Amino acid sequence: MTNFGYTLMTEQSGPKELVKYAVAAEDAGFDFEVSSDHFSPWLAAQGHAPYAWTVLGAVAHATSRVQLYTYVTAPTIRYHPVIVAQKAATLQILADGRFTLGLGSGENLNEHVVGEGWPSIDMRQDMFHEALQIIREMQSGELVTWAGEHYRVDSARLWDTPDVPLEIAVAVSGDKSIERFAPLAEHLVAVEPKAELVEKWNSVHPGGDASKKIGQIPISWDPDEKAATERAHEQFRWFAGGWKVNADLPTTAGFAGATQFVRPEDVAETIPCGPDLDNIVEKVKPYWEAGFTDIALVQIGDATQDRFLAEVAGPLLEKLRTASGS
Repeated sequence: MTNFGYTLMTEQSGPKELVKYAVAAEDAGFDFEVSSDHFSPWLAAQGHAPYAWTVLGAVAHATSRVQLYTYVTAPTIRYHPVIVAQKAATLQILADGRFTLGLGSGENLNEHVVGEGWPSIDMRQDMFHEALQIIREMQSGELVTWAGEHYRVDSARLWDTPDVPLEIAVAVSGDKSIERFAPLAEHLVAVEPKAELVEKWNSVHPGGDASKKIGQIPISWDPDEKAATERAHEQFRWFAGGWKVNADLPTTAGFAGATQFVRPEDVAETIPCGPDLDNIVEKVKPYWEAGFTDIALVQIGDATQDRFLAEVAGPLLEKLRTASGS
């Protein structure tokens, strides 16, 4: 069975709007909701970046059924892992056990703001591994002291721990990251529909097939295909850079410069644009064919959300579930 989710895109909407969309998405029939966790939008045209954890706390109270995820939080530079452990435990309590902590090693765009620099990829992976261990230890509710290579923890304890144990999903990109991080998490997060990632995860992870494989795909629904394409180009052309590039650019100006030669038609090749729901289904299809169990949609553009959720989400979900056999 494939679950379909809605993305609370903090880069394109304000906090009150995101809570409103979360409620509407639950009413429309989505199975889960994921929230990005950014200090900055990718491009200035998106125009927002509220604090994801405050938004998710409100969403946890405003909804009752949908599963909630961070997609994803970096517990390395901007946040100390002890603080991530505390807010994740609190959110799990507020959500009555519906929250999964999605974690990744982060992007320069969000992490450089605290003035600690942007480490090499090898160091970032080392920091992420150590942070995962600390977050795991903190979930016990016992006193934790830690003296590692990158972090220190001095007599820290979570005083409020959830009745439903917190589960962790980790963003991975290849065999090396899967081998290293799978033992410290329950679920997989990946940004591309690669069957080899799922197969490797299943071979390494103790839970194998039972774990979730969570993916995400942007779409630009609009009754006008040209308007949909122009909006996707204006707000989502950064997507064409790929994650190896996206992880290292520090500012919205950097993303604007790196994508200045990306054309609307280039964006439309990878992002389904326009009113054709069958086209959207075809673009989503590679994820469930690759073995992904949970697929989150990103509807591009704040101004489109109300109509998308009220008129389009229901029929689209029906088509997706029929096509995927869910």
